[in-house]
Amino acid sequence: MLSRTASGLFWLARYVERAENAARILLAGHRMGAMMRSLGADNGEWRSALAATGTADGFSERHGPEVADREADDGEAERVIDYMTRDPANPSSILSCIETARANARAVRTACTSDMWDVLNETWHELRAMPPAAFQPDQIPDFLEWTKRRSVLFNGTYETTMLRTDAYFFTRLGTFVERAESTARILDVKHHVLLPSHEGEGGVVDYHQWRSILVALSAVRAYHWIYQGRLQPALVAELLILRREMPRSLLSCSAAVEVALEQISGAYGGKRGECHRLAGEMHAKLRYGRVEDVFARGLHEYLTGFIDSGIHLGDEIANFYM
Repeated sequence: MLSRTASGLFWLARYVERAENAARILLAGHRMGAMMRSLGADNGEWRSALAATGTADGFSERHGPEVADREADDGEAERVIDYMTRDPANPSSILSCIETARANARAVRTACTSDMWDVLNETWHELRAMPPAAFQPDQIPDFLEWTKRRSVLFNGTYETTMLRTDAYFFTRLGTFVERAESTARILDVKHHVLLPSHEGEGGVVDYHQWRSILVALSAVRAYHWIYQGRLQPALVAELLILRREMPRSLLSCSAAVEVALEQISGAYGGKRGECHRLAGEMHAKLRYGRVEDVFARGLHEYLTGFIDSGIHLGDEIANFYM
């Protein structure tokens, strides 16, 4: 396989996953914002959404720092939603992600199955045909749910139609590299509500903050299935960092990344590089880690360290294969 084909498949999967993650974060922000307004509390959820997607600086440049820094107002939700869903100036907006994914798919058309292309092309056309009203705050949940469904459809399509060759392994690698980073970013933005000092407070706002993290990662039912009790910050962190059963946990994603890299190595005669060593190291630290050690180090420090390692891993994958 040509390196540009591997790169195209890797980034195709990453951008589809990035669009879904943006939708998940905005949905959680929308629900949390409604709850905060009902309590008469300040709503920082929209600023949290920007931080979780790494677009806060771009938003400030687009709308001015005074807009990003001041207290929430009636127009903040509309500005953030527009920037994160369809603003072409934001390379991580849902529209930009879908367009970039489609462009990558066109560039590696022969490596994709016809069903993969059909899903992406149909998604792109439906997105471009949506009226402006679909992006208004009162209508946005329907659009965000649509985005999630389209991403799930694409992932299911490549899982069930691609031959288990290097093309499939690079696509799967992109999915889980992006998913791991997204989970870490969501947790890092919300790390303050998961710190031990919050445990036991039982406040309504704290409870809904913890729950908003689980909602963003489709983990509410998983939490209650595993722990069978009320929400506790340490257990929320454990579920999303160290539980392999949770498909969006850091451990589960890191395991999938390591497996994909091993499969790619096997397809190319066993050749290995720094990316394989780094992926194995990240997986081992999570596999044998304990949530007590995570908090002892500092949750924010742990998560930023993981994000930095993930960026380094992405660079090493590009250096070795692309």
